[in-house]
Amino acid sequence: EDFTKLDLVVGKILEANDHPNADKLLVFKVDIGSETRTIVSGIKKWYKAEDLVGKNVIVVKNLAPRKMRGIESQGMLLAADFGDDLTMVSTLADIKPGSKVS
Repeated sequence: EDFTKLDLVVGKILEANDHPNADKLLVFKVDIGSETRTIVSGIKKWYKAEDLVGKNVIVVKNLAPRKMRGIESQGMLLAADFGDDLTMVSTLADIKPGSKVS
């Protein structure tokens, strides 16, 4: 029941940069179909910013915006962790940004 409250969509990472005020955060511009959002994520330990540009990811679209070290994050990128490792949740095919995940 709670899962159905989440608005999950496919997003395409357009830009990825190191956060200017945090060692563990990356700042993304993500196309989610209807708009481009800024999303801040604590995944720098596992990924280089430049390796994620152009990738399709799964975005939680309906979270309230939250400031993270001075930058407003307008969503969340989904990732799976296993032990000390982490991997971004993505699509196998090049799916149109904004496509609903169900």
